[in-house]
Amino acid sequence: MTGRVLVTGAAGRIGRAVLDRLAAEGVEAHALVLQDPGDLPARLTVTGDAASAVAVRHALSGVDAVIHLAAIPTPQRHAPHEVFAVNTLSTFTVLEEAGLAGVRRVALAGSWGATGLPWTADPEPHPAYVPVDAALPAQVADPYGLSKQVDEVTAAAMARRHGMSVVCLRYPYIGGFDERLRAHAAAVEADPAIGARDLWTYLEVRDAARAALLALSVDAPGAHVVHLCAPETLVTHPTADLMARYHPGTEIRRPLPGRTAPVDLSAAEELLGFRAQFVL
Repeated sequence: MTGRVLVTGAAGRIGRAVLDRLAAEGVEAHALVLQDPGDLPARLTVTGDAASAVAVRHALSGVDAVIHLAAIPTPQRHAPHEVFAVNTLSTFTVLEEAGLAGVRRVALAGSWGATGLPWTADPEPHPAYVPVDAALPAQVADPYGLSKQVDEVTAAAMARRHGMSVVCLRYPYIGGFDERLRAHAAAVEADPAIGARDLWTYLEVRDAARAALLALSVDAPGAHVVHLCAPETLVTHPTADLMARYHPGTEIRRPLPGRTAPVDLSAAEELLGFRAQFVL
């Protein structure tokens, strides 16, 4: 990779991993953050809101590509209108300003939440079929999942408007090989019902960062929605048994041997050349 990359939300979990990866590959980075922690490995750190055109323009100076990670990450800690407004306006602003600046390659942090499964009002939601792909009928009933759906529609519009390639990465549960990911895995192992809404999927943060960088190599104009996760679930239980117990009415479109994650990862492999390297 050459050129310079703007990373929004650069002080977050994935943002820091992205900056580390860019630095390891010798790629200059700009960072856009709400608060500067003072230790980001970036050539330029801009303190500002990703929904502010002024801040985004400043951060985009001399930039060739964008990894947009800035967002409120759940519907649980902010008012619903704030979650939806912040996330959708930030994405619109970043993509519009990037397009006006001549940037033609963007990686956008989407989410498993766009399926609606994590926070839908249904107490026991079930996917219509597995392996899950981008065409799965959504069950969104929360402001975060809705914002991520709107982000994907915005990406498609901006791709048409500016001739951009925007890769929407539907990230699952993200964690490093530290207490966060291992504690989550232990909890789900003890009670698989905890992971049923996420279909027991996860992605290690370094893989999340690598996928974002690979997304910048996609030069085909348009919006591309890609599901990401480790190829196996984070529990020892056979996937077929988990599906039969927790999603008995879901259509199984192909065999899920062993711990196979019930998610279609073909787009990640074919479009990005991505397969997770860090697995539990």
